[in-house]
Amino acid sequence: MKFIAFHLMPYADLDLSYTDRYESAWVTLPNSYYDPVKGHALYNRYLDELEYADQLGFDGIGINEHHQNAYGLMPTPGVIAGALARRTRGSLAVLGRALPLVNNPCVIAEEFSMIDNITGGRLIAGFVRGIGAEYHSWNMNPAFSHERFGEAHDLIVRAWTETGPFHWRGKHYDFRYVNTWPRPYQQPHPPIWIPSQGSRETIVWAAAAERKYTYLQTYSPVAAVKKFLDMYREEAQKAGYTATPEQVGWMAPVFVGETDASARAEAQPHIESFANKFLRMTPEMVRPPGYLSLASANAVLEAKSSQAGGARTIDQLIESGQLICGSAATVRDQLAEHERTLGLGHFLALLQFGTLPHEATMRNIERFARDVIPQLRARTPVTV
Repeated sequence: MKFIAFHLMPYADLDLSYTDRYESAWVTLPNSYYDPVKGHALYNRYLDELEYADQLGFDGIGINEHHQNAYGLMPTPGVIAGALARRTRGSLAVLGRALPLVNNPCVIAEEFSMIDNITGGRLIAGFVRGIGAEYHSWNMNPAFSHERFGEAHDLIVRAWTETGPFHWRGKHYDFRYVNTWPRPYQQPHPPIWIPSQGSRETIVWAAAAERKYTYLQTYSPVAAVKKFLDMYREEAQKAGYTATPEQVGWMAPVFVGETDASARAEAQPHIESFANKFLRMTPEMVRPPGYLSLASANAVLEAKSSQAGGARTIDQLIESGQLICGSAATVRDQLAEHERTLGLGHFLALLQFGTLPHEATMRNIERFARDVIPQLRARTPVTV
């Protein structure tokens, strides 16, 4: 199992009393809550945290894309990736760019090619549809989400792999000259990973024989993670091959303390603010009409039922597996069990969440790198 230090870059200085006036930290929360002076400090703090994880031996570092919210301050993840490219040595995973939201996918082909060249082939290219809230922020029809995603993907891959210029004429995009400069460093192109909340259509698409893309289950209860990773493996079998552990992964918040009790006490206010304040969205923002098929919507609702209704406590999050928390020994045991039962090849550790301060984050990164990763790497995993 490989380990990526993943970061959301939240606006950690958020006035959490916003819930007295507003329903969500997404889309409709006024940007008067954002202080650029504090934002300057946060961006540089978060870059320091990711660089520290790289220095301590994580296999890679991961970032992502979100728009108009306090949950994640990376509307253009390529900017953050560019800042990290010269100062890191492991994989740089942009997980990912929301393909349906752009009017010219060639911009993403160029952006990722630049990062891949600067890093000498360390880029992991993540492609996502973007969560439901993004379609409100971008005034984009979610009913076209799958169509635009598929066509944008095909255009980007062709732009990376085919000598240009060529004419792309599709349903949603029409470009007379596609001629990507620079070409990607990795040939034929960087590895493509597909993070998802569990949409069946996305899983079937990622597992197709012509793609065999690594599938990542985003922040979810362990039961949902197993359901969707098993679905990916089943679709791979239908496509005529056996999915390897390297083709599946999972992202979850982690906090490593000196003891189980101290870890729980230190993490509690910050993971609860993450779950109840930063992730706070109205139902129509989570699943706008047309974003998921009826079958996928029902599957996601069923698998993630433990996330519905009321404020979530640290005890509930630990019990459902949405937070891995405890001493180094406890965290190691939990991850070893998850590796075995889920067949994981990649684990994305969210080591800063919500309002967790810098000093606590740096300790968390150090303990995970020093007391968790080496011991798990040294063992021989047994999967079911």
